[in-house]
Order: sequence, then C-alpha cells, then structure tokens
Amino acid sequence: MKTFIAALLLALVGSPLGFAQIKESNSNGKKDVVRCQQWEVVDLVYKLGRDVFDPFEVKAYAVVEDSADTQRIPLFYNGDDEWVFRYSSATVGEKRFAIESELEDLNGKKGRILVSENQKDDRHGGIVLSEEHPDRLFYEDGTHYFNLAFECDWLFALDYGNGNIKKTEHLLSLLNQYGFNQIVMNVYSYDVSWPKDPRLAENPHHEFGGREDIFPFLGSNSDSDYSSLNVEFFRHFDKVISEMHENEIVSHLMIYVWNKLVAWPEMESEADNRYYDYVIKRYQAFPNIVWDVSKEALHRTRATKEYISERIERTRRVDSYDRLVSVHDYGFCRNHPDEVDFISMQNWKHTLYQHMLEAKNEFPKMPIFNIEHGGYEESPYVVFPGAYANAEACLRRNYMCLFAGGYTTYYWQGASWNALIYNPYEQPDDFIKPKFEYFTHMRKLFDTVGFENCEPYPRGNSSGYNLTNKEDGIIMLYVPKENHYASPKVQISRDFNYENATQQWFNTLTGEFTEEVPYVYKDLGFWDWRPWRYEADAIFIVRGLEAK
Repeated sequence: MKTFIAALLLALVGSPLGFAQIKESNSNGKKDVVRCQQWEVVDLVYKLGRDVFDPFEVKAYAVVEDSADTQRIPLFYNGDDEWVFRYSSATVGEKRFAIESELEDLNGKKGRILVSENQKDDRHGGIVLSEEHPDRLFYEDGTHYFNLAFECDWLFALDYGNGNIKKTEHLLSLLNQYGFNQIVMNVYSYDVSWPKDPRLAENPHHEFGGREDIFPFLGSNSDSDYSSLNVEFFRHFDKVISEMHENEIVSHLMIYVWNKLVAWPEMESEADNRYYDYVIKRYQAFPNIVWDVSKEALHRTRATKEYISERIERTRRVDSYDRLVSVHDYGFCRNHPDEVDFISMQNWKHTLYQHMLEAKNEFPKMPIFNIEHGGYEESPYVVFPGAYANAEACLRRNYMCLFAGGYTTYYWQGASWNALIYNPYEQPDDFIKPKFEYFTHMRKLFDTVGFENCEPYPRGNSSGYNLTNKEDGIIMLYVPKENHYASPKVQISRDFNYENATQQWFNTLTGEFTEEVPYVYKDLGFWDWRPWRYEADAIFIVRGLEAK
C-alpha cells in the first residue's frame, strides 16, 4: 500500500467545521472521521482564510485520546493561512481529538481518527529501545532494527526546485534495494570548506554545494533574513521524508551542522528557537525519524555542551512521539549518557574495533552507533578521502563495528557530501561505482544470525573477531583475507556441546555461503582451514551449538 500524506481541508470560512477530502483518506464519505493505517502519516489541514500575526509563534495543539493514552501534538504553520495537524499512530482503534489554540478559529475543533492494522509487509513502526536488549534497537512491533546507515548530507537538495522528486525516488529505491535502512542527513547544509575536485566543475549536475536558492529561512545563506521561515523549503523536505518512509528508510536527522558554512542565527535567539522547534513539530509524526541535534555537535566554531543539552531537553519537550535522540559527538554522549538514547561515535583510528569495544563495555546498556569510522569509499570525485578510501578496507571497518557489538554507517564519496550522484549505476563505464552490493551481502548474513542476541567475545577472537549468539547457539569468526588461521575451538570446547553443530563460510565480497556441513573440531588447521585466502575477508560460522 502506497504511503501517503492524506490532506483533509477543514473549511472554516462561512460554514461549520467539516472535512472535505482533497487526497485519499479512506473516509468513506464520513465528514467527521479520518481513516488510516497503523504508522501511516496523515495531515489534517486547517485553512483559516485570514492573515495571522507572527503565525510561527501561534500555540496550537491537538489533544488525541483513546482508551489507554492521551497525546498532545503540536500543529505547525504551513503558509497560506494553513495550520497542519500531522498524525500517525502505533496503536489501532478509535482516536478522538480536539484542538486547543489561542486562535479562536481553531480552538475547540474536534474529530475522530480510526486506525486500522498495518497492511504493509515491510513496515514495523518507529525505532525504539528495549528493556530486554538495552544495547540494541528495535521497531515498535518488536522486530530487531539492524541499523545499517548511509550518509547523504545533501539529500534535501537533490530535487529542490524541480517540481518533482524523481531523482530522490531513484536513489531511495536503490538504497532500499541494496539493504540500507537509514540515511544520516542534514536538514540543511550550505557548502564544504575543504578543496573541491576540479572534475566537479566539469559535471555541475553532480554539485549541490553553494546553492543560494535553497535556505530554510528567508533570503539566502549569503543574504540571510531570519525574521521568518521559508515554508517552501519544508514543503519540499516533506516529500523527501515521506518518500523515505515509503521505502522504510529511517531519517537520522541532524538538525544543525556547524562545519558546512551555514549562516545560522545566533544560538538561542528567537530565530534559532523558531527553526529548531519547527523541525520537531513538523517531522515528529513520521515513524522513520531519529533526532540528532547536530553533526559534529561540539565543533570549535559553534555551540557549547550547555547549548546541546538545552536542545535535547527542547526536543523532548516539543516531540509528543518520544522519538530517539542522540548527538553526533562521542565526547558529549560519553559525558552525558543520561541525556541521549544511544551513543554516537566518530572514530577513525586503525584500532577501531578496540575503541568500539571499549565504548560497548563502558555503556553495556545502550546501543553504540559509529556514524563515522574514517572509511569513505572512493568515487569518480575525490570529495573527502578521510583515512580509508579502498572499498574493501571500508567494508572491513564496517564489520569491525558490528563485531564489536555496535551499529555502523557506510560512506560513498559520490553521495555523502556536496557531490551527489543519485544514479551511480547509470554512469559511464569509466566512472567508479559504489560497492553497494557488499552491504546487501552483509544484511543477508545478519538477517540469519539474530544480531540482537549477539555479543562480542574478545577472549575468543583468536586472530580474527568473534561475535557469539549464545541464545541461538551461533559463533561467528571474522577472518581477514590475509589470515591463514583462526579458530573458536577453545571457546567451543569450554562453553558448548558441539555434537550436532554445523559449520560454513561466508564471503564478505560476494555473499557466497559454502555448504553447511557437520562441525569438525581440529587442533590445527593451518593447511586446509579456510577458502578465499588472499581473495576476500570471510566469516566462519558455527551453528547448532548447545550451551553446557
């Protein structure tokens, strides 16, 4: 079933309040009832037909009640004398709502919303925490969320001004097809401060930095007017977030970014607060939202820890859906773990696995998410080479994060920053294509091993990386392609009965599994132990183990 934002125009001029359908709403002609599915996003649009002074500062809330809960959801101003009540529900049943507002035209308006059970097979709700598995992320329906992210900071700009989002649709469909389920992105970025590849100037259709026609405030980044917000910017952004929701891709939404030359208003100014609150009001109803206050949150050019703390508190006050909140700064998360829902890391060091492991040991009851590990896979343009650009090396660093018990993010230089190639596989043969398929294989593997039950087991690393699922009797041992021999035999002999166990290998580059055969306990196996030696990193998998 197609995701939609159903808009119901509430005519308030010269007639009693009534619902008039302008997009599909499944209302069956009942003017006082809105029908939607679980986790579907619906807009109820109230058009007043008159100007309102300082409309972004108007206080308006929809108080939604059912037999179990009450929710107070802020409306947002959408330009053209429109206020929008945007809604989604994780629970089924009848909801009744009433508008509370200082505007007499809105105050006291009522309605009903009938929420039916979700019918979209791949939709599982918002991202939440679990008491049973506090170091893992889950969907609202209890399914584990294997957080596999893709950085695309300039996604907001891809189709801006086109009248459609065809390029965005293509890119999102591609990412969905290859197994990515999150995009780390900015609400807005202006440009990069580092040198640009001269080849970008020869292909301006791939350059999205420095555009003066895109700005969330009035004016432009170079000639800013903070007196109001640019509603057209957010109307376009609605389409992007909605299409992500259709593709079941989470928006890890960084509300600020300090090092991309944005002319932000002064911290905690009226304009700053207006912008921040508006983003929270407008996008909180989307189940595919995770909040992040800022990319490089404590970057030296802006912000303080007190300011970031205030923004987090502000987020929780405005967001009636309690979406997860983090901050793209490990130092802040480490010093303020009680303020965030999961730990965000940025670590480029060669010893990445060890640092991820240290973070997991320090915060055993919180998910660990490495947003930047210094692996920025090469593209036709050298956009930001970081510490690693080779595709296999970047893939290995993603596996390091996973085998340390954390989640990870993939960067391709052709889409992560100001250079944005939305259709990489339609480019000329001599263009360097991204290795998205590596991550399809990764998803295929981890969909079979119960990652929510997996824990790193450093004592069993041997000369690889050990990840063990004791509950389901699975041991995985990640072995670099240069490695001749690593073995989980000591761990197996100590902790498990292995009479009924099986073994097989997984090729991280091709996704190939070897035949699953009975597990063979060997003292030594240097000469015949592993396939694809020198060709590909591989993972040795033992299944069917029984705990002693």
